Amino acid sequence: MAAKIAYDEVEVGTELPAQSFPVTRATLVRYAGASGDFNPIHWNEKFAVEVGLPDVIAHGMFTMAAAIRVVTDWAGDPAAVVEYGVRFTKPVVVPNDETGALIEVSAKVAAKLDDRRVRVDLTAVSAGQKVLGMSRAVVTLA
Repeated sequence: MAAKIAYDEVEVGTELPAQSFPVTRATLVRYAGASGDFNPIHWNEKFAVEVGLPDVIAHGMFTMAAAIRVVTDWAGDPAAVVEYGVRFTKPVVVPNDETGALIEVSAKVAAKLDDRRVRVDLTAVSAGQKVLGMSRAVVTLA
């Protein structure tokens, strides 16, 4: 299925609306329940520190899913995303407080491809550090 955005109306360099995604320990517990990933690095501060992490960290797949929301919201149809990949560069550290962490995501059209597709490059940052590298999606447009 194609997105609601018209291919002819999009140019290389088009910026997608940036979004921020809050992450608390409660968010991680809910994600663990939904995903079945109960690794203690995502909920047990003592364990996370013992294995060399600074604190509890968000699930990588949670971070990846939050980031692609910028693209799916822009496209208007999640099924328009035909490829998506990232490299995990830094963990999203989630303190045990009311604020938690914030994942800030921006994206722009990096290339127009054949068959009405575009490549979108994403940037995801938390606590001033890039948490995803080589984050790219291919989207089929209308």
